[in-house]
Amino acid sequence: MKKVGFFRSIHLKFVLIYVLLILIAMQIIGVYFVQQLEDTLVTNFKTSLHQRVNLLAYSLKEEMIKERDEESPSLEEDVRKLLKDFKAADISEVRVVDSRSRIIGTSSQNKQDIIGQRTTEILVKRALAVGQDYDRVFIDPNTGHRIWVLSSPIKSNKEVIGSIYLIAKIETVFEQMKVVNSILASGTAIALVITAILGVLLAQTITRPISDMRKQALAMSKGNFSRKVKVYGYDEIGQLAQTFNNLTKKLQEAQATTEGERRKLSSVLSYMTDGVIATDRKGRVILINEPALEMLNVSRETVLSKPLIELLGLSEDYTFEDLIQEQDSVILDYSTNNEPYILRANCSVIQKETGFVNGLITVLHDITEQEKIEMERREFVANVSHELRTPLTTMRSYLDALADGAWKDQEIAPKFLEVTQNETERMIRLVNDLLKLSKMDSKDEALTTSWIDIVSFFNRIIDRFELTKNETITFKRLLPKHSIVIEIDEDKMTQVVDNIISNALKYSPEGGQVTFRIIEQEEQIVLCVTDQGVGIPKENINKIFDRFYRVDKARTRKLGGTGLGLAIAKEMVLAHGGDIWATSKEGRGTTISLSLPYDRSKEDDWS
Repeated sequence: MKKVGFFRSIHLKFVLIYVLLILIAMQIIGVYFVQQLEDTLVTNFKTSLHQRVNLLAYSLKEEMIKERDEESPSLEEDVRKLLKDFKAADISEVRVVDSRSRIIGTSSQNKQDIIGQRTTEILVKRALAVGQDYDRVFIDPNTGHRIWVLSSPIKSNKEVIGSIYLIAKIETVFEQMKVVNSILASGTAIALVITAILGVLLAQTITRPISDMRKQALAMSKGNFSRKVKVYGYDEIGQLAQTFNNLTKKLQEAQATTEGERRKLSSVLSYMTDGVIATDRKGRVILINEPALEMLNVSRETVLSKPLIELLGLSEDYTFEDLIQEQDSVILDYSTNNEPYILRANCSVIQKETGFVNGLITVLHDITEQEKIEMERREFVANVSHELRTPLTTMRSYLDALADGAWKDQEIAPKFLEVTQNETERMIRLVNDLLKLSKMDSKDEALTTSWIDIVSFFNRIIDRFELTKNETITFKRLLPKHSIVIEIDEDKMTQVVDNIISNALKYSPEGGQVTFRIIEQEEQIVLCVTDQGVGIPKENINKIFDRFYRVDKARTRKLGGTGLGLAIAKEMVLAHGGDIWATSKEGRGTTISLSLPYDRSKEDDWS
């Protein structure tokens, strides 16, 4: 997670909010205070001058209505005396105007020449005309300062006999306000600094547990549930910290439970022999185990996020919605001309409690062997039925002929009875072979093993066949001169070797040769029987050990074979822990080889 910068931290936001609140409060208070103070000072300034003007007006009225003789001073001189005493630092000039708008006096020594002139001031004319005070604030063009101008009428018996025109320096009031504003600004700055310091301290008390909880959340996101948030108090934030610690504990327990379940699920999926594929709600693969990868012969990187129907090769026949609604198994046939390969797919819908489809679980089963077994069973039943029907049909035909009177014929009757006897013996051999296979398949027939010399054993069987073989066929023995002792069931291995040598003699041509070999290897002994017959086609070489399989069916039946000899031999060799196989070249002959376990150390102990 990206680290939070100082200018984006909640700490700074707390301080800024606190300072801004104080600043806004100070500004509101300052504006209201300054405005009220300014109004008060201006009002006091005007009231004070009004009072002085009223006193001056009273004195001027007495002088203006007084009767004068020749020896008395003139009105202008009396007015000059009064104005001379009417001085103040705030007053720039005072003019006295009679009822005819003629200036009869001024307090300014530099403007004595305007005495006797008519005034042009509008405020004076209004005061003379209306009999009321008029005032206004102006900007002095010479100094740029504000001045207050007042025109107040002089009345005698409610008759306006003149006017006083006052020019005052009201700028001093605003200069005082500047000083007050400066003091207020300094106080505000000091208050803000103190507020900021207190805000930092206050913010720390709030942000410290929040910062601890943030660090704890980061640690939890990385899987560390060992940290605890320090509780600094028992207020709401302290309760939040305690709740956060409880949440951490609950999450730790839930995470441990989830991890345990995940490991169990992972183990189950890993050790399952069936393939498992999980999809999301759109049908894209999100999980697949190793058996499924092996069954489909794909890699994990290529199938993740791939649509399930494409992965299974069902795009032409199914949609993902069809698989969701499918109740039965789906058979996936990946068989080739050379190798059968069939899978069965069972689909299970993942649904929430609301019924919303959240995905699909598909379980793959490899049913190739089951299908092969089922096919072999059908073929076995068909073969057994055929093998039994053929001699039974023959016997029925001959018996019917005998019943119709052929038994009276001295020449035909013995032949018919001989054929019937041969077919009966053939069925007996077939049933016996089937019983042997049944016992081998059910593991009911146990091996009775003993230590024997395999070279002597092989020689005895060859000697027996050499007495009964066709004189035109020769035997060639390539056997070791020394003894090789192994542990086998002598009776069953005798049946195996008898069957192999019998087949070699059946398929050997006149003047042919049968070769016998024993090959001594590190951990096994290999017995080989080679004939010089017509050989077995390459495409049939792996089928000769199947039940009822015959390369030359007509010749085999003629010689009384059941088609089960090599199948029985294979089962017996496998029961000994060995193996049996065939190699052949058409027109040059066939070699049947069987291997048996061989342990030199045990042979030495036996010796």
